[in-house]
Amino acid sequence: MADETTRVTAQQFHAAEGTADWRVLISTAHAVFRTGDFATGLALVGRIGELAEEAGHHPDVDLTYPAVVVRLTTHDAGGLTGRDVALARRISEAARELGVDADPTAPLQTEIAIDVLDRDAVLPFWAAVLGFERVQTDGYQDVDLRDPRGRGATIWFQQMDEPRPQRNRIHLDVWVAPDAARERVAAVLAAGGTLLSDAEAPSFWVLADPEGNEACVCTCLDRDR
Repeated sequence: MADETTRVTAQQFHAAEGTADWRVLISTAHAVFRTGDFATGLALVGRIGELAEEAGHHPDVDLTYPAVVVRLTTHDAGGLTGRDVALARRISEAARELGVDADPTAPLQTEIAIDVLDRDAVLPFWAAVLGFERVQTDGYQDVDLRDPRGRGATIWFQQMDEPRPQRNRIHLDVWVAPDAARERVAAVLAAGGTLLSDAEAPSFWVLADPEGNEACVCTCLDRDR
């Protein structure tokens, strides 16, 4: 892309050359590289560090024994930009040089959604009890509370018009790669779940466990509706 500071949508990111290893969840591009052993993973992390320093653009990286997970976003732009596309491409090239394959359907991100009547009254409690920081929301692309350590699930607060005493007020939003979503929904149904609504699919499916507790399987698709 000619201008690396330009915001890009999830669809534009996925359509860009060299991003096949990556999947966008919310406003962040994720890649899971199956290294198979710690030494290879460490070598890949070292190469990612070099590329990040060269680009002046730094991803979040998790190293485990069998895999390296990389997350890319441009924080000061509030989402993905051409800088993320460029760095994603270079990280994938480095992985291939090390003989490491990506698992594009593996990325996962979880949010906790809390239904509230008075958002301003409820939010400070959760910020204090979890030690999370408040962030400015921008539609679906940001959250209300975020773990400053980057470890815990993010939390957002959904405004209710009136009390819903017969419905659970807290549910999980599980973000998966778009090409993994229908398989994930099928697995939930096979495990005893119920499909409550697919009206917004492929943006999200609303599901419930056998006692009615809800969860949503979400993707980045159709978020501009």
